[in-house]
Formats: sequence, structure tokens, C-alpha cells
Amino acid sequence: MKETIFALATAPGRAGVSIIRISGHSAEDVAQRLCGTVPAGRGIRRIVNDKDDLIDQALVLYFPGTSSFTGEPVVELHLHGSPAIVAAVLEALGRDASTRLAEAGEFTRRALENGKLDLAQVEGLADLIDAETEAQRRQAIRVFDGELGHLADDWRRALVRAAALIEATIDFADEDIPENVFPEVQELLDKTRIAMEIQISGVQAAERIRDGFEVAIVGAPNTGKSTLLNRIAGRKAAITSAIAGTTRDVIEVRMNLGGLPVTLLDTAGIRETEDIVEGMGIALAKDRARAADLRVFLIEDDQDLIVQKQVDDIVLQSKADLRDNPEDSVSGLTGDGVDDLIKLITSTLQQRAASAGVAMRARHRSAMRSAVDLIERVDGMIQAEAGLDLIADDLRAAIRAVDMIVGRVDVEDLLDEIFASFCIGK
Repeated sequence: MKETIFALATAPGRAGVSIIRISGHSAEDVAQRLCGTVPAGRGIRRIVNDKDDLIDQALVLYFPGTSSFTGEPVVELHLHGSPAIVAAVLEALGRDASTRLAEAGEFTRRALENGKLDLAQVEGLADLIDAETEAQRRQAIRVFDGELGHLADDWRRALVRAAALIEATIDFADEDIPENVFPEVQELLDKTRIAMEIQISGVQAAERIRDGFEVAIVGAPNTGKSTLLNRIAGRKAAITSAIAGTTRDVIEVRMNLGGLPVTLLDTAGIRETEDIVEGMGIALAKDRARAADLRVFLIEDDQDLIVQKQVDDIVLQSKADLRDNPEDSVSGLTGDGVDDLIKLITSTLQQRAASAGVAMRARHRSAMRSAVDLIERVDGMIQAEAGLDLIADDLRAAIRAVDMIVGRVDVEDLLDEIFASFCIGK
């Protein structure tokens, strides 16, 4: 039987309310020693005592294992949010021989082990906690709500049905089979493969929503890149100067554009130079610009685009305030054209984000890719009238690949890394 664990479940520091969570088979007994009694079905105000020392008046909630987050008996102490109160309660719990302080992510890990969450939901919860923008929140809540797990269950059922049909044919090979099972098998495989490929194609966009898009401002020295960055950011994030080569490193500014997390990159002015340090900055600028999701080129008149332009990249004339015709130009100094540029960047990235599915990690993509490859191989073997035993083996392997998405098999080596990203108390 696992130890009973406890931890502060809310952020440390002064607050209106702080919550300490206790989970495990001794949770109710531990809480009774602190509070006298524990409510059976609803929260009730209780005095929290350390021996004869009054600590606080708290709201105490009890959850049986069938209805708790972890799948174990859980007690929550909703305390007044004083650091002194929290410290006193944690100290009292720490002296109880039947409890210990929870490790990072241990409550969530127990929820996984007790079947309250699958591994995809655990990842969704981690992303939900880290979400900074509306798009990140929406995407994470879909995964945490089990949408990816439901898809994986549908794919698994289809593959299990296909495998059962093949194995039934093997078992009754010496008897008359009432019908040809292969049309149904191929229909099941085709539907599953297409559904997985849709999710695979959306993983890159989903990853960008989770991790953030990068937009690089690219151009020659003194084209107003740093001034434009400062204008969009609404603060002086980059040093501006009339001296060419002022920007040596890549300046990054994190923003929320239309609910999407976006990092703007101010790169070094690209030109030929004999300055070793500036040359290093230019090389870095080229690398980051090529790797960015979108580039905004600032040019003067007919300057060449030193970095290769890609689909959706934006090309604008710089210093609109000095031009007779400000069309297709922008000025970070006066703000001319900046609002239109922000709208264009936002709409471009929103179009890309629209293709995102609920699978949003390299691990998901790898598992689905393995399953699709196996399905395609099975299809080829059916066409070639290969041995049924080989077809059944590959179908079972495809099922295992699908099971990896939600953590049913072969993921033990990932768990420590995943839960290390959680805070203590979650």
C-alpha cells in the first residue's frame, strides 16, 4: 500500500486561500488528528490544531477514492492564505509518521496509475497549467478532457476488430468461412489510417501553439528592425542607433497575438563585414530567420532578400514616414502601417493554427506514424495474398503503437521526465 502524501496545492506566498492536499489510505485519519472530524459528504468549517495549538479555521473537504483526483481518499484543507498558517500546517503534517511530503507531480502520477487519467491527459494537464494564451488553453483543455484518448480508443477498436476477423479466418482455415472478411478489414484499416494521417498532419501546428510561433524581422543594417520591434512590443526591448551593426545578438520579445503565443525576433542587420563579432551575429541571424515560422523583411527600395523568402513571408518597405508613397511600407518610428502588419502576422499564424489537431507532441506523431506504416504494410500484404499469420502480427503491432499514445504500453521510461515538469502539489 502506498504512503499517504501531502503538499501545498496552490501557489506559495500570501493569498486569500491556500489549499493543502492529502492523498492516500490514511488521509482521513491524518485529517482527523488535525481537525477532530472530517465531513463525510460535504465541506464544513473545522478548527485546525497542532496538539493544543490553534492554527486556523479552515474549510475541510473529503473525497473518497471513487470521486477524487488521484483515485485515493483525499482531504483538502482550505486555509486562510497566510504563509505562517501554511508553514504551521505543513510542519504538523510532516511530523505525522503516516505521511510524507509529495514529490513533483506525484498526485497526478497516482491519478495515472489509478486509471483516473491516461498519459495524453497528463500531458494535457501539464500544458493547461503552463498555458499563457487562449489558443494554448483551448488546445490543452481538449487533450486534458480526453479527446485524444477517445480517438485512440476508436482507432484501437477498429484495429482489434480487423485483427479478430483475420484471426478468425486463421482459426477456421479448414472450414468453410461464410463470407470474405477482407473487404471489412480493408474498410476498417482505411478509415483508421486516414483519421491518423489527419492528426499527424496537424501535429506541427499544434506544437507551435503549445511552444509558440517565431516571427523574425530581417533586413540590412539601419532599416528600422529594432525600432519596429520596440513599437510592436510597446517598450524599448532593443537598443536603436544610427550606427550600423548595433544589434549583434538576437533580441526576443514574447507576445500574445490573437490568442497565439508569438516570439518576435530582432536579428542583426545582414551585410558583408570583416568584424568577427558582428559576423557571428549575422550568421546567427540567418540561422534563426531560416528556422522561424514567419519572416518580416524590411527593405529599402530594391534591396535583395539575403535570406530565402518562403510562403506567407511578408516583405515591406522600411521607414514609411520618409516615403511619398507609404503603400506596402511600415515605420516603427511613427507607427505607420504597424497595426496592419500586426493584423497580417496574426491572420497568417491563425490560418496555420487552424490545421492543428489534438495530437501535439513528437511522441504522439511517432506512435501514429508507426501505426500508419504498419497499416500500410498490412494493406500491401492483403493485396499480395501474404500469410494470414504475418498480417495478424502486424495488426497486433499497430494496436500496440496506438496504445503508446495513451500510455498503455512501453512508456515507463518517459514517466519520470514527464512528471518532473510538474510542480509539487500537482
